[in-house]
Amino acid sequence: MTQAPPEQTTNTPDSKAAVKAIMEQLDACNQLEAARIHKLVARKKGRPGQKDLEKMAQWLDRGQARVTERQAMHKPATFPSSLPVSERVDDIREAIEQNQVVIIAGETGSGKTTQIPKICMNSGRGIRGLIGHTQPRRIAARTVAGRIAEELGEQTGGQVGYQVRFTDTTSDQSRVKVMTDGILLSEVQHDRFLDRYDTLIIDEAHERSLNIDFLMGYLRQLLPKRPDLKIIITSATIEVERFSEFFNGAPVIEVSGRTYPVDVRYRPLTGDEDDRDQGWTDGVLRAMEEIEQHERAEKQPPGDVLVFLPGEREIRSLSKVLRHAELRHTEVLPLYSRLSNQEQNRIFQGHRGRRIVLSTNVAETSLTVPGIRYVIDTGVARISRYSVRSKIQRLPIEPVSQASANQRAGRCGRVAPGICFRLYDETDFINRPEYTDPEILRTNLASVILQMTTSGLGDIRHFPFLEPPDRRLINDGYKLLEELGAVDDKRRVTNLGRTMARLPLDPRLARMLVTSSEQGSLAETLVIIAGLSVQDPRERPQDKQQAADQAHAPFNDKESDFLTLLNIWNFYEEQRQELSQNQLKKVCQKSFLSWMRMREWRDIHRQLTLICREQKLKLNRDAASYESLHKAILAGLLGQVAVKLEKKEYLATRNRKVMIFPGSKVSKTGPKWIVATEIVETSRVFGRVVAKIEPEWIEPLAGHVVKHHFFEPHWEQKRAQVMGYEKVSLYGLDIIAKRRIPYSKVDPAECRNLFIRRALVEGDYQSKAPFIARNRELLDTVENLERKTRRRDLLVEDEVLVAFYDQRLPADIVSGRHFESWWKQLSADQLRDMELTEADILQRPVDEQAGSLYPDYLEWEGVRYPLSYEFEPTSERDGVTLQAPVMALKQLPARRLEWLVPGLLREKCIALVKGLPKALRRNFVPVPDFVDAALENLQPSNEPLALQLGEQLRRMTGVRIDVDAWPQEDLPKHLRMNLRVVDDAGKPIAEGRETEKLQSELEGRAEAALSSATRREPSTEPASTSTCWDFGPLPESVRTEKGGMEVTVFPALEDIGDSVRQTRFLDRLTAEDSIRKAVARLILIRLGNTLEDIERRLPNFKSSALMFAPVGKARVLLDDLLLATAMQHFVPDDVPRDDNAFERAFNAGRAEFVPALEQADERLHQAMTGYHGVMKQLKGKINLALANSMADLKFQLQNLVYPGFIVATPPEWLAHFGRYFEAASIRFEKMPRELGREREFLHTMEPLWSRYASKRDEQQRQGIRDPELLLYRWMLEEFRVSFFAQQLGTAVPVSVKRLDRQWEQTRV
Repeated sequence: MTQAPPEQTTNTPDSKAAVKAIMEQLDACNQLEAARIHKLVARKKGRPGQKDLEKMAQWLDRGQARVTERQAMHKPATFPSSLPVSERVDDIREAIEQNQVVIIAGETGSGKTTQIPKICMNSGRGIRGLIGHTQPRRIAARTVAGRIAEELGEQTGGQVGYQVRFTDTTSDQSRVKVMTDGILLSEVQHDRFLDRYDTLIIDEAHERSLNIDFLMGYLRQLLPKRPDLKIIITSATIEVERFSEFFNGAPVIEVSGRTYPVDVRYRPLTGDEDDRDQGWTDGVLRAMEEIEQHERAEKQPPGDVLVFLPGEREIRSLSKVLRHAELRHTEVLPLYSRLSNQEQNRIFQGHRGRRIVLSTNVAETSLTVPGIRYVIDTGVARISRYSVRSKIQRLPIEPVSQASANQRAGRCGRVAPGICFRLYDETDFINRPEYTDPEILRTNLASVILQMTTSGLGDIRHFPFLEPPDRRLINDGYKLLEELGAVDDKRRVTNLGRTMARLPLDPRLARMLVTSSEQGSLAETLVIIAGLSVQDPRERPQDKQQAADQAHAPFNDKESDFLTLLNIWNFYEEQRQELSQNQLKKVCQKSFLSWMRMREWRDIHRQLTLICREQKLKLNRDAASYESLHKAILAGLLGQVAVKLEKKEYLATRNRKVMIFPGSKVSKTGPKWIVATEIVETSRVFGRVVAKIEPEWIEPLAGHVVKHHFFEPHWEQKRAQVMGYEKVSLYGLDIIAKRRIPYSKVDPAECRNLFIRRALVEGDYQSKAPFIARNRELLDTVENLERKTRRRDLLVEDEVLVAFYDQRLPADIVSGRHFESWWKQLSADQLRDMELTEADILQRPVDEQAGSLYPDYLEWEGVRYPLSYEFEPTSERDGVTLQAPVMALKQLPARRLEWLVPGLLREKCIALVKGLPKALRRNFVPVPDFVDAALENLQPSNEPLALQLGEQLRRMTGVRIDVDAWPQEDLPKHLRMNLRVVDDAGKPIAEGRETEKLQSELEGRAEAALSSATRREPSTEPASTSTCWDFGPLPESVRTEKGGMEVTVFPALEDIGDSVRQTRFLDRLTAEDSIRKAVARLILIRLGNTLEDIERRLPNFKSSALMFAPVGKARVLLDDLLLATAMQHFVPDDVPRDDNAFERAFNAGRAEFVPALEQADERLHQAMTGYHGVMKQLKGKINLALANSMADLKFQLQNLVYPGFIVATPPEWLAHFGRYFEAASIRFEKMPRELGREREFLHTMEPLWSRYASKRDEQQRQGIRDPELLLYRWMLEEFRVSFFAQQLGTAVPVSVKRLDRQWEQTRV
């Protein structure tokens, strides 16, 4: 199969001739077809093929047919003689024919807008192509097209058509196309050379709107490429020289507009500047009075007045005042762009009497208000200005320029001589700028930039603008496009940007549409965007505001103004489908909705729907959720987000403080986060058309413009990775203040560094790697030694360890997961290489004696108390901490703790000596030498360290140091043992350096803990009692673990009167004493019948009981006697620990118990007789001189005889009671005669007894029995005998020195 050869371009003479013939006929061809032929020839480089020639011939025929058709339709136009422009028709036609660009300057009302298109038609323009006629506003485009058609005797849509935003009435027959300048601008995208047009009229060029400036620049570039194109610039007599210069000296034709003179009168306002409204009102009223006077003087009928005011609010305010001013035969009408067509049309209707029109600057150029004789000019207007810094489109009230003021004055010289009252002085006028700033210098350029970029018109910075915009405005436009995702960070158009450019909408609205398609809310978003594109359809007439508010109430949504718009639309659509057009009009009227605006809204919606279909944007069938709809809206308004600060104030992006516009119902609910369609500054900065949003919606939509600030990277052991925080902000507004994130993606190097430091060096990581455990153990050993020795010079700096791991770890190890995967791949040699050695971590060799100088335990009475060390001077735990279970607290050797550990003892002793008063301290210089000598003879014991040290120093120097002279509280914390008391689970209960204070505070808990330790099984039930040996053998001792340490306890029995129970003690002797007493109780219980009526069998007991009566009851004394005798008789030596031993003891002493009891009764009687004798002597009156001695005697008797004294007193000392009482009696008799000796005794005895009483109480608290202390106690009784009744003799040798020596044998 053979392929047809490709079409060859022919270059034969015939082909060249054909091309030449076609090209010669192009002047008679339609402009569009001629452009096609030119482009094809250019594409084929002047050598088209046969098929191309055929196409060109077809296009030529079609183009010539159209030209012929149009020529046949041409009717010569006529020009009204009343219009000034009619006088210059020939001049204008000649200028157009001879020049490519003509500038026609004429005042408003000269007729240039309607007559120039007709002049062009008469010149033969509009035959080969269209006459394009641009207007700055849609209303003007519609009305101008209508007027031209009417003057030609045609209907709109025939030879004259118009196109505005979504409406196009042009047809194939149209020669004149009136359109907004924005429509022509959008055509540039698909018709680069504007081939459809042979003439372009740019009307009202002096307004210098953004579109006009852009068109001017584009046309200037286009002129050399389209020599056949004619351009006519029409303008008021403003800046015409600049236009001429811009188009290379284009000719200027001036057309006079005003036919009557205008008298300008300056009437500056008086009063307070702050109250401008009142000033304007007064000024207008004074001007009206002056007008009336003028009319009366000139005998003229009332003329119409045009008052220029800055805004709607001022119009409403003045309107109210004028209606109440009782001006006769006067009608007051407002005029502003938001008015309905019906109300605007009232301006043009005939009337009687005077009409006062209150207008914004809309009447300055766009609309000609007929019949105006007087103008009152406040001299100000709301002029839209965009702030690059704050990103706010401001509408401040500003003085208008001289050109605008002259335009206003020119409104009153149309029908007769006019008067213009300027409510400011002439100096103010002269000082004003000559022209208003063009829009390009005061607006956001995003839309222009996007259209230029997608149209391939190049960079806006190099575009030939009449007045180039500020670089800041250009940058700002790009920033908005970047915010919307239309351009990337290198200012290149994105796919999204291209889609947006194809939509004839503001870029923000275009972005909303595109996003809504993705979010499934396109149907609703279309309605809202169309609604935002028209004026608010809700009407609120001055005299029916309350009724209007009530009618609008059902539409209002408290969370979103966008939903309010949607509610209005849904209401309208429901009614439209059910009602006829007239009925629908009435419903709209009743609901205070503008019928015309609702229709316009619907038209725009229809057009937008068609465009969306063309762009293949998907409409949703199901109703969109609040979230999906508002996400789409938010996508176009990312720079308009705000968060609530307080009350009604919000903080918007770029640090702008805004309020919700008061007319919005959302302001009443005041949501936390809002988005606003626009942020505008009027009297304040307001957010208009707002809705509640959620902050979490923002980031996914604004991912390309949000700023991420990462901070506080930190190691987290639980996650085994470095985590950090992220702050997400949108143009300075924090949308996420603090979010936790893995830090490895942010800064892997920092993560690796933190992993090495925190996880590996500091050990805050649980790893199964064998070298980690070994390294940690080695480091812990050295760190612990540093804490013990209170030096920081053993372990190397962390940086050395960091470097160790840094050299060995790959660069990608940033977390525990990476680390675990890595080390499992290592060989045995590589694993060994990861282990630290002493050489790696030690700065100097370790002291060999450190272990003994700083032990890990303190051993006392067979108990090992754990010691821990801390070297942190600011910490409460600085120094050595001893841990003790609460159960062992009573037995803790408080004095031994003062000796600390051998490694700190020397430092403490030096500190003690240095803390002495100077008078004492100077005896021990140099202090370290004296301390070293003293320490050679000191061994840690449960004696106060200061006293032992003092004694050694006294032996060396002879200087005695008073106990109170030693510093204790002033010592550094680390030189006082810290005691940590823990419960059975090892949990700290209390901590401090005052051992005795802790023992006192926790006494109750200590006893409870000890009693719980007596049970073999932990139980909440109390221990059971026994009346016989039914509980098995009692072991001598038991090891138990409490608070993480082993404690030895001694099982025992406890006597509770009528029975016994098992218990445990921490002291062996105390346990034996308790068992002895309990065994005696069990024997007495067993001897129950034998001991009945025992009182009668004891001959002396009754007498003894009578003498004991002042101290206690007889049965208490009897029980004491029985128990003490049973203890001495049955268990004098070793206590029984099982049933068999108990039985043996019972059987061995059973027979002789009653005789032993009788002997004990006799000894008791002798003792009580002596006691009774002394007590009788002490009754009666006391000599005051003997008071202290008598008190001491009574104190002695109270400590000898008390309830339970027989059991408490060892039998060997009970036998001496008779002698003690006899010595007391002798003392009493000698007392009056030997007062000096009494004083000497009391002085000697007081410290001897005090130290005994203190140690006895301490031992009782600790549950300890000390036989040496017991001996000391009875030696004190013997000392009394030797002092007062030496003739009676003593049981043991006794003196003060001997007492001191015995005291040294005691324990705590």
